Amino acid sequence: MATTKTHKATIRVQRYNPDVDQKPHFQDFQLDVGPDTTILDALEEIKGEQDGTVTFRRSCRHAICGSCAMNINGTNMLVCNQRVEEVMDGNNQISVKPLPYLPIIKDMVVDRTSFWEQYMRVKPWLIPPDNIPEKEFRMSQEEVKALNDAEQCIMCGACYSACSVIGMNKTYIGPHALLKASLRVLDPRDSGTNERLLEISGNDGAYRCHTVFNCIDACPKGLNPTAAIETLRKLAIKRSSYVKARKERQKTLNDPIKN
Repeated sequence: MATTKTHKATIRVQRYNPDVDQKPHFQDFQLDVGPDTTILDALEEIKGEQDGTVTFRRSCRHAICGSCAMNINGTNMLVCNQRVEEVMDGNNQISVKPLPYLPIIKDMVVDRTSFWEQYMRVKPWLIPPDNIPEKEFRMSQEEVKALNDAEQCIMCGACYSACSVIGMNKTYIGPHALLKASLRVLDPRDSGTNERLLEISGNDGAYRCHTVFNCIDACPKGLNPTAAIETLRKLAIKRSSYVKARKERQKTLNDPIKN
């Protein structure tokens, strides 16, 4: 029977307990890792066998994806699907830190209040039209396809805390919320188009984006918030005509789609 080769790795975990620490510091943990050991596996082993005070979030296998986003060697990622061997340096080390630009509650757990506040600003829920059909809305394949990216967002916060604008201005709506805003703005069933485009066209909205693409690099789902932001910019410019076209489209949402 084949055996799985393991070797020693050093997991450098940033520790910070505001009740006792003046500033964050690193603590090194040694453990054996194999080719399939994820960073989350390593953290679970550290917490379970070496130091039970190590604190982090994870909801894997509980139908809530995205809560285990952390900063590994300077890059935001989900630690549940990232293998230790793939990110180790030449000394078999990795550094584990909390997401940047967010207040630290303890160790890798950050306060995501601003993240959720900005998300709620765009009213990410569907605001249906008056003529709701008895059975279903009739949308074209092109209309459905336009929503795919935003629907796949798991709200992990990796893009938000990788955004350099967030580092300078916490009132910026952020790539996560703007991506979700685009989901509703492009959805022909939604009637909140005018309100959303007004909200995202302010000084801390879509035009505040510097187009650095950090959000794209950080997204574990391979989504493109920058493209969504650019789409919102263009639609905000022609808001009146776009809202008018939306109202006309909603008159036919109950009609069969013609091929």
